Amino acid sequence: MRTRFLKSIDRVPAAQWNALNTTQAPFLRHEFLAALETTGCVGEATGWIPHHLLLEDDAGALTGTAPLFLKTHSWGEFVFDWSWARAYTQAGLDYYPKLVSMPPFTPATGQRLLVAPGVDASTTRQALARAIVDHAREHSLSSAHAVFVTETDRDVLRENGFLLRQDCQFHWHNRGYGSFEEVLATFRADKRKKALRERRRVREGGVTYRTLSGGEISDPLWDIVFAFSARTFAMHGHEHYLNAAFFKTLSRTLPEAIVVKLAMLQDTPIAAAICFRSHDTLYGRYWGAAANFDSLHFETCYFQGIEYCIEHGLQHFEPGTQGEHKVARGFEPTATWSAHWIADPRFRRAIDDYLTEEREAVDQYAENVREHVPFKRPDSL
Repeated sequence: MRTRFLKSIDRVPAAQWNALNTTQAPFLRHEFLAALETTGCVGEATGWIPHHLLLEDDAGALTGTAPLFLKTHSWGEFVFDWSWARAYTQAGLDYYPKLVSMPPFTPATGQRLLVAPGVDASTTRQALARAIVDHAREHSLSSAHAVFVTETDRDVLRENGFLLRQDCQFHWHNRGYGSFEEVLATFRADKRKKALRERRRVREGGVTYRTLSGGEISDPLWDIVFAFSARTFAMHGHEHYLNAAFFKTLSRTLPEAIVVKLAMLQDTPIAAAICFRSHDTLYGRYWGAAANFDSLHFETCYFQGIEYCIEHGLQHFEPGTQGEHKVARGFEPTATWSAHWIADPRFRRAIDDYLTEEREAVDQYAENVREHVPFKRPDSL
C-alpha cells in the first residue's frame, strides 16, 4: 500500500471518497468537506489546512482514507488541549502545527479511519493509523489527534501509540416511542409537568414550527437562519465558525442531510435550529433566535428534535457538547472518546497520567448526572 496526503478534498473524486463512508455520516461526506473548502471555512486563513490521507493499493485503487487537517490552533475541536499547548511553549517547543482527524467544528462521534468495502478492514485501519504517526514523525510535528472516534477506531489507534481521552455528552435514545406523549410517560411526574409547561408556554406565545430540508430553504431564508445562529455566537463573544455560503452550498449538494426547525410567530421567522441527519441519528448543531422568548430554546433545540426522531424512525439524537440542562429533557450522559499521539516522551508520560485521572473524574461525573435523569425509578414502575 502507498499513502498520499491531499491539500484539497476535490483532488479525489466524490464517488470514490463517499464509497468508503460506509455509514453515510453527513459530516464525512465529500460534499460536506468540499463545501467547507469552497466557502473559505477551512484553509490556511482559518488554521484548518486540509491534509487528507489516502491509502491506495498497487493498482491505484483507494483502500482507505482519513479526514485530516494541519491545525495552527485548537479552536473548533471541542476537545480542549490548550494547557498542553501552553506547556509545550513554556518548554521552548512548538505545539503547532499539529495533525487532527475530524470533520471541522463537529463534535459528533464517527469513523476517522475509513475503509473501502471488500478489503481487509483490520489491516487497512492499522495502516492508516501507522501512516498518521509516521507522517507526524517525518515532519517533526508535536502530536496527532483523532477526535470523537468510534470504538473500533479507538482500539486501533491505542494499539498504535495513541493515548485515549474520555469526555461526556448528553444524547437522547429512541426506545421505540410512537409519540412524544410516550416519551413523557416515562418521566417522573415533576419532570413531566415541567416539560409540558415549557411546551405550553411556547404554544401560548403563538409560536409554530416548520420543518425544512436543505432543498426547501432559499438563499434569502438561509441568510435569516444563519443570522440567528451568528447572534448566538456573538452573545458568547465569538464569531461563527461557518458562513451562510456554506449552508447555501450544502443545500444544493447535500440537501437531504440538512434539517432545520424554523420557529414562526405568525408569518415571521423568530428562531431556528440547524441540524444534520444520517440514516439513524439526528445531530443538533447550531441554534439562534431574534430575541429572548420563554422556553423557546428548549422547544426548538430539544423537543422538536425528539419529535422529528420519532416521526422519522431515527434512533439517536446528539444535540452537541455540554449543557447539563439537556438531562431534564430526556438526554442521558454518554461517553465520547478521542485519541492523542504525543511525540515528546516526557510530555506523553505527563499527559498519560493526567488522562488517567481525568477518566476517573469523567466517570464519576457521568454517574452523578445519571441520578438526575427524568425517567421513573425502577422501583416506581
